[in-house]
Amino acid sequence: MGRGRATLSELTVLRLAPTGRLNEQRYRKEKTVTQHVLFIVTNAAVLGPHNRKTGFFFAEVAHPFEVLDKAGVAVEFASPAGGWTPYDAYDEKDPAQKDFLASKAFRRLNHSRKLSEVDAADYDAILVPGGLGPMVDIQRNAAVQNAIVRAWSTGKLVAAVCHGPCALLGVNLGDGTPFVRGKKLTSFSKKEEYDYARDDVPYELEDALRAEGAEYSSAANWQPHVVVDGRLITGQNPASAGPLGKELLSALRRQDR
Repeated sequence: MGRGRATLSELTVLRLAPTGRLNEQRYRKEKTVTQHVLFIVTNAAVLGPHNRKTGFFFAEVAHPFEVLDKAGVAVEFASPAGGWTPYDAYDEKDPAQKDFLASKAFRRLNHSRKLSEVDAADYDAILVPGGLGPMVDIQRNAAVQNAIVRAWSTGKLVAAVCHGPCALLGVNLGDGTPFVRGKKLTSFSKKEEYDYARDDVPYELEDALRAEGAEYSSAANWQPHVVVDGRLITGQNPASAGPLGKELLSALRRQDR
């Protein structure tokens, strides 16, 4: 840390201890460490045989961001290609989405870092939002898989919501065993996909996760459902993005103790 300057992750605050007597006044030094979360976001703007417009689902970034940002957690953004990140399903009637669209964070998101140039171990958690875009360039992507392995093997938190858990497919920790085998998790369900993008997605995410040994569960269509299995936190659908953000924040706070 340079003279008189605080680093991004450390802030030193000096407080005057009230003693009632001048000769007993002293300064108490408190150290506050900012936690950091990396959102890994899609670059894909179209999907499937009908060239369906896609990207990340806006609420699935805006809602967790709102939870984390209000709690003082720093959020950074990366994507497979870096740079621009297309979005889908923006709702201007949702205050959290409207605020995020107007924020400096949204501008940073559209200049996202290239994931292969980022070390996930530098963050306290990674989060993969959904939308249909991840089914194009997040699933079975080597840089994404490396980020998950790196975060997990260094004791960090791994979170994903909706179609974001496709990032977990094909991941192993070096012994050939699927990362998701025996882990409790959720994702966008087969029932939900039936009425949403069945003709556009390359496979059913629920089926693929089950095939690799995941202990999958889901709630009724479009209802919030979050599963916490140790350091793995997953959400089922857009309605689960805010609750997932809260579970991730709670887990970060536990790590910080």
